Amino acid sequence: MHIEHQPEDQTFYATSHGYEGELSYSRPEAGVVDFAHTYVDEELRGKGVAERLAEQALDWAASEKLRVRTSCPYMAKFVQKNHDKYQQLLA
Repeated sequence: MHIEHQPEDQTFYATSHGYEGELSYSRPEAGVVDFAHTYVDEELRGKGVAERLAEQALDWAASEKLRVRTSCPYMAKFVQKNHDKYQQLLA
């Protein structure tokens, strides 16, 4: 699986065997990123694609010293599930 961040699209893309997943975000204010939507093609669901997208996006936010909002229900659950690692990033 290949994951690529496209800042101009405000999206992280995952590709595997011709199928895609994506995690889109917005920058509602300085120093804040809001992860808004996660989508994974049916053929890739249940294979950890959304989890990999979430990890990469949150690691990027941490490296950029951004505070995180999770409008996306998947991202909210992911951060809650991995509370110890990501709670400090929440805005």
